Amino acid sequence: MRRAFAPLALLVLVLAGWETACRALEVPAYFLPAPSDVAMVLAQRWPVLLGSAWTTLSTALVALFVAAAAAGGLALLAGLSDPLERALKPWAVALQVTPVVAIAPLVVIWAGLDHPERAVIALAAVVAFFPIFSGLLTGLKSADPDLERLFDLYGATRAQRLLCLRLPSAVPFLLEGLRVASGLAVIGAVVAEFVAGSGATQGLAWRILEAGNRLRTAEMFAALIVLAALGFSLNLFVSELEERAISRWRGRAR
Repeated sequence: MRRAFAPLALLVLVLAGWETACRALEVPAYFLPAPSDVAMVLAQRWPVLLGSAWTTLSTALVALFVAAAAAGGLALLAGLSDPLERALKPWAVALQVTPVVAIAPLVVIWAGLDHPERAVIALAAVVAFFPIFSGLLTGLKSADPDLERLFDLYGATRAQRLLCLRLPSAVPFLLEGLRVASGLAVIGAVVAEFVAGSGATQGLAWRILEAGNRLRTAEMFAALIVLAALGFSLNLFVSELEERAISRWRGRAR
């Protein structure tokens, strides 16, 4: 409660000042709606907004799963071979620094114009790929040097060293990468919906675009609030899983 009091108090002050300014200055609703107007839209449109939120969330989760599978597999392969790591890492960095909007037209064509949801998932997975790959690869190199020498002493193979030593050491790094990637997956899903979506994928980004085209600014704010709550909830859920998994992992390590 102590930690929640300060941000809640700040939120109340901001909303009160916002509401007062909009009423006193008679700001047009299409330019900046009052918080009460946004709350009214939330109350009226919550079934539609929740449906769109589920579309965005399901897209982000599928993209996160795809990114985790691809990044995890490539990181494990790179952990087995130094030349392969040197070959893969620049490509992973290049994929990370390339704006997703730049590759969106190509992905839309490759995914098929009749299947925009595939393009959205692929683009969101691209955004979420690098934190998992980088985190797992860093964790694979973080094993205790004394244990590395012990494995050398017993003549362990690369596969045995990877599965029995380096992979357990990489668990905290992998979980941290997944936590970061979960937030990026939501961001990637929204950006992908903006640049590659259509009426067939009516996520929160689609609702924002639709409301903006009709100058329904209060509905845009309502969709943004739902999107922020979605991202915050997903991050909190993954952080809780990370904390529990790390606690259990440390308990077993002892």
